[in-house]
Order: sequence, then structure tokens, then C-alpha cells
Amino acid sequence: MRHERIEINPAIMDGKPVIRGTRVPVELVLCELGAGMTIETIIAEHPRLTADDIRAAQAFAADYLADEDIIFR
Repeated sequence: MRHERIEINPAIMDGKPVIRGTRVPVELVLCELGAGMTIETIIAEHPRLTADDIRAAQAFAADYLADEDIIFR
């Protein structure tokens, strides 16, 4: 699946997936959601983000995990 709102560029954040046009890593958005932050709070902390950007980060992570073999130890 193509993720228009997500960018991977070796020159930005060492190639980690970020929200396109920002330096906000997908990982950070997911951690904030996991910590219980609301979409509104995340947007307040990162004003360049939109609710669609946050949903795009979730969709990117879901697609990434769907293609991975997860091993629990």
C-alpha cells in the first residue's frame, strides 16, 4: 500500500519514517498514542500535524506489521 503522508528519506531523521513535510517520526506519534494522548493533544504538541497525518501513521504501522513475522520472547 502506498502511504502518501509518510516519507522515508535518509537525509531526514536518519531515514526513519516521518510525517511528510515534517521531522515528526511515525514512531513518536505511535508512542504518544500508546501513552494515551488524544489526537487533539498530539496536534497541540505538533501543530504542523493533522488528524489525517496521525491516522496515516497508524495505517503505515499496521501495514508494516502485516508484512512482518513477530516473535515474542
